[in-house]
Amino acid sequence: MSQERIFAIKLGELEHQYEQTLSCLRSCQPEDHKKIRQELEQVFEEYRDTERRLLKGVNASRSPAVAALSGAQLSYDRRVRDILQGKLPGFPHGGNGSFSADQVEAISLYGEYAIDFAAQAMRYAHLVVLFAIDAQTSLDEQGLDSGC
Repeated sequence: MSQERIFAIKLGELEHQYEQTLSCLRSCQPEDHKKIRQELEQVFEEYRDTERRLLKGVNASRSPAVAALSGAQLSYDRRVRDILQGKLPGFPHGGNGSFSADQVEAISLYGEYAIDFAAQAMRYAHLVVLFAIDAQTSLDEQGLDSGC
């Protein structure tokens, strides 16, 4: 499969996740608390599935670079979860359902941080994709220059 096709598939996955998140933010109004809780549980299950996939990538990848990247993401995810669970009792299920104003503010600030982190990840992805395209173009030019 070509580099461009792989990147297009991955960007499609990213676009789908963005649209799903945006749609949830638009449709999950405070008046429908049951819907919010259902969505929260579904997203948390997807998060656990991703964690299992990352763990598999760490343990089963043939590429040391992929294993290291999976390990870094897994480590980050676990560290963030530990921080949230330590600072916000009951995370992600809300415990008994009662929160203080300080906890709500902390959760909201964390949401902002998570969006900033996602934006930074996009910038990094942009950098790496351009690097990969540049490397492929250089390889192709080397083949042309050598008379192949």
